[in-house]
Amino acid sequence: MAVHEAAGGAGQPSTHLRRDIGLIGLLWASEGSIIGSGWLYSAQKALVAAGPAALISWGIAAVAIIALAFVHAELGGMFPVAGGTARYPHYAFGGAAGASFGWFTWLQAVTVPPIEVQAMIGYAQHYTWADSWQHKDGTLTGYGELVAILLMALFTAVNFLGIQKLAAVNNAATWWKVGVPLLTIFVLAFTHFHSENFTAASGGGFMPFGAHGIMSAVSTSGIIFALLGFEQAIQLAGESRNPKRDIPRATILSILIGAAIYIMLQVVFIAALPAATYAAGWAHLDYKNISGPFAGLATLVGLGWLATVLYIDAIISPGGTGLIYTTSTSRITYGLSKNGYVPVQYEHVTKRGVPWLGMLTAFVVGCVCFLPFPSWQQLVSFITSASVLMYAGAPLAFGVFREKLPDLERPYRLAGGEVLSPFAFIVANFIILWAGWETDWRLGIAIVIGYAVLALSRAFRLNPRHPPMEWRSAQWLLPYLLVMGIIVRTSAFGPMKDPWFTEWTSLIAVAVVSLVVYYWARAVALPVERIRAHVADVEIVDAGGH
Repeated sequence: MAVHEAAGGAGQPSTHLRRDIGLIGLLWASEGSIIGSGWLYSAQKALVAAGPAALISWGIAAVAIIALAFVHAELGGMFPVAGGTARYPHYAFGGAAGASFGWFTWLQAVTVPPIEVQAMIGYAQHYTWADSWQHKDGTLTGYGELVAILLMALFTAVNFLGIQKLAAVNNAATWWKVGVPLLTIFVLAFTHFHSENFTAASGGGFMPFGAHGIMSAVSTSGIIFALLGFEQAIQLAGESRNPKRDIPRATILSILIGAAIYIMLQVVFIAALPAATYAAGWAHLDYKNISGPFAGLATLVGLGWLATVLYIDAIISPGGTGLIYTTSTSRITYGLSKNGYVPVQYEHVTKRGVPWLGMLTAFVVGCVCFLPFPSWQQLVSFITSASVLMYAGAPLAFGVFREKLPDLERPYRLAGGEVLSPFAFIVANFIILWAGWETDWRLGIAIVIGYAVLALSRAFRLNPRHPPMEWRSAQWLLPYLLVMGIIVRTSAFGPMKDPWFTEWTSLIAVAVVSLVVYYWARAVALPVERIRAHVADVEIVDAGGH
């Protein structure tokens, strides 16, 4: 059995995706997105932000993202369609909410490839021939901008080969991407493990920056960003051979594997550091101008051969992640077009089943991202908030479907879903809080731009589906965004010298607001007959090849 979405009619451009991906392809699409530039940088940045207590930050992030992944796994099995995360809120709440979360989803996906390119260029500073690509503050030079654009063009060109060849390239890259971190963990654990580093007085002890350091490290140091990517199997569901069986498995396995690898990497990174590197405190790690956290560490402790492997991996790991996110961005625009939000031309595919206009749009917008956000950490902060807004839509839709579609087939049914779903929504909003005002206000501007783009598509009727906005079912959305913005600005994570909310009271405030919004949204969701109408295009047919 497979999900079918209608192809173009006779004489019309094809809109039919090719079902060429099996379980391993889906699993490695998600895993290859999780193991990207995050593993190269986040262990060091988390250590600087929180000290050895970064391990707590990783634990918090892992619980949060695993909860979100399990919610997505049930939804992915129920509705295995291309660009799934952009479409679930549409099914549950109609046009206004669907358009909003669709935009959040696209915004997240389109900005990941530039982040990965930044990481590749950052690690290339190890070589003298790349010195002219990046300033000392991490921003790109003119030559760096040119290299970045060429790398974005390479991601796009590989994607135009078609999903089957893309999956083969990504599978090979992901085997390498998983193997190198495991090798690093094994070598450092058995050759340079200093348990005293976790409580060293010179570094300020285990928790030198208190609760604020732990919480801010979750978002701003790239921890959450590192764990994101499990949804790639869901975005590619329209091209899966057996989506109802394989999507939940790929989603869950990918995040469990990824979280385990990242936590072990943080442990060995802390334990392997020579005492001299943190003599001035964890916030002032001294790498003697050696580029790259893990590669620099390997060099410092005399593992030159491992450093060489890591410098090679610094191209493959981020490159593979950028490649697969370029793929998913075009599938998200395909899904948005299927829902009627963007021009119908985004559904047109090449003979190899590639949504070509979505691919080109992803390339152009990705290149533009290098202008306002030229450094890796600025991009990470921005994308983390965009990501969490995207993920927040799934728990809301999950609650609605559990209540109003209890008998719908669920190939994977999440145990305790009634509790885990609101919990997942709460932790998603915690991450928005931890991202801080400087990140969130920029995200607000991007949201407004997105609404303008969607409004233009609707005003000029660029898509014949033209879905009704169904404002009543989205009445909670604007208050949710505004109240979250107010809490962030007036909290300890905002710009105020004397904030209204401390670190702990802001968590309580966000939790209360999250629960109110969750049950408010659930109460005003579309009636059953409207939800069934929205999912009518997800039609089960016999799988007969493509």
